[in-house]
Order: sequence, then C-alpha cells, then structure tokens
Amino acid sequence: MLDTPRIKKIYQEIQRSIYYMIPEKWDHLYLYASITEKVYKIPIGEMFFYYFPKGILKKRPVNVYEIPGKFNIDEEIYMKLVRDLYQSIQKLREEYVKKDQRLWSSLTISIENNQFKVIYNYDSENNWNYSNDDRKVIWKYKYLGIDTAALDRKEKSVVKRYIKDSQYQQEDEEEYTEMMYKKPIHKNILDYDKPDNPVEQNVIKKLEEQHRKVNNQILSGIDFRD
Repeated sequence: MLDTPRIKKIYQEIQRSIYYMIPEKWDHLYLYASITEKVYKIPIGEMFFYYFPKGILKKRPVNVYEIPGKFNIDEEIYMKLVRDLYQSIQKLREEYVKKDQRLWSSLTISIENNQFKVIYNYDSENNWNYSNDDRKVIWKYKYLGIDTAALDRKEKSVVKRYIKDSQYQQEDEEEYTEMMYKKPIHKNILDYDKPDNPVEQNVIKKLEEQHRKVNNQILSGIDFRD
C-alpha cells in the first residue's frame, strides 16, 4: 500500500470535497468506490456514499444523491461536484499505476471521530461470484448497519451467503488510517477554482450559505493541511 506525500495530498483533497458536499451537521459517513480495468484497459467503476446526520435520535443514513432534492440544490451542478470527487479517487489509482503497485479494485472510506480511514480491497471482480448488486447489499450490511429484517428475500439470501463464505475465505484488504487534527480553517474549504458559469456559481454560493447557516462544527474543527 502506497503512503507517499502525493497520496496524502489526494486524501486531503478527498476530505475537503466530502465536507464541502454535505450541507448539514453529521456524525460519520461511509463512501464506496470501485475502479476496474475493462475493455481496452479503460478504468470504469462507480461511487456512492452515505452520511448519518447529527442528532439526539438515531437517523437513517442519507445517500449523497439525495442531497440536491433535500436541500433544493441544482442536481446537474451538484453532480459535477460528485464527479470531481470521483476523479480524486481515480487519482489515487493512477498513483498506484505510476508506481507499478498492485492495483486495488475498490475502496471504502470512513470518517468518524476525527479519524479518516481508507480500506483498499484487492479482491477480483469475479471472486466469490457476487454480482454488482450483491456487493452493494453486502457493503451496506457491513458499513451502514442495515437490519437484515429490512431486506427483501433475495438480499437476505446474499447476506447469509456472504456470512457463510466469510468463515472460509478472508477478504484481501489493506487499511490506512490517519487522525484529522482540530484547528480552525483559514482558507476556502473547497480547493477548486471558482466557476465562471453563473448558474454553477449560484449553486456554490448556496452550499456555502447552507454551511454557514448550520454552523457546521465538523468543518470548523478540521485542519486540511497542505
């Protein structure tokens, strides 16, 4: 597993993007992204993440793709931010290619209690014979604490088979963890150039206003170091 200044800089870029994209207080989140080589060696994959809103009562995880509707944000422009985040994750994989390192097929990022964790998974796509939909169900079961009672019959079957398989075969993973030290931020939380498009500028402004409105304690407590 790589641990270079360049990799750490990309981690900080990812953290900054994630915090910027959630316009309310939250406790913890989990992100999944996959990148695999397909035809003509073109890397393709997917990404999604869920965050748990802050509150006294236990709340359901919010899917990143629900944010535009929940906060009345332009979906097309917000999806550009999602794509920018995914491109940062692609940069991680490009570093592995440049350094001629073993390539991971997917990763899970968690942020909780000022701790940033990345779990790289090296299992091949065909390993364990699970479909993409099956893998999503398994991931939600592992990281979101989904109650199996809430699953349909097919999903329950997938989880049951995964639990059984796990007894005989360990997942091929590596883990990186770092603490995110508390210190006030003295610069813009989004390390992107301001867009020229007036519509996009309006969306960025709305996100910034939302952050100020909720007085996001997490944002004000994180030092995104260069």
